[in-house]
Amino acid sequence: MNNAELITAAREGNTAAWEALVSTYQEPVFRLAYLFLGDPDEAQDLAQETFIRAWYALPRFDASLPVRPWLLRIASNLAKNKLRSLGRFFSALTRFGRQPADSSPDPDDAGLLWQAIRRLDGNHQRALYLRYFMEMPEAEMAQALIIAPGTVKSRLHRAHKALREIITHDYPDLQPGFAIDPATHGEK
Repeated sequence: MNNAELITAAREGNTAAWEALVSTYQEPVFRLAYLFLGDPDEAQDLAQETFIRAWYALPRFDASLPVRPWLLRIASNLAKNKLRSLGRFFSALTRFGRQPADSSPDPDDAGLLWQAIRRLDGNHQRALYLRYFMEMPEAEMAQALIIAPGTVKSRLHRAHKALREIITHDYPDLQPGFAIDPATHGEK
């Protein structure tokens, strides 16, 4: 079957047709994601997300168009969104650390920061993710995490402290951006 026939069959619920499309294009989608993100695990996750999004968009896709550019556009947009989120997160943490933001964050620093965050325990990762990636206020975080608002504040505080320790010990190149002013960020 050609791509147009595979698309039509997949729209009709033929999972083998969809699997054939995924098999054909998973390598270029992964390679593009890896090019953007530089991490094979993150690239794999993004590739999977690309195919999930494509599956849901399949009814709107014009089967007369080539599939590869469409999938790569989805992957590219997802990667750019992820990097933008990392940049916002890096900037927010830099503001938290009171370092003046003189320019946009270095993509390498954002990648290192992401590695440091992944070393936190799940509760701390989720708290930082909701606060900085999803830009949720503490009240919404409390609802999403099903915890008391005061617990959100203490969890964020502990997450910042743990992240500072990881950065200090294992990512010294990031450390100047996370020097905490004790007058404004005293320990609780």
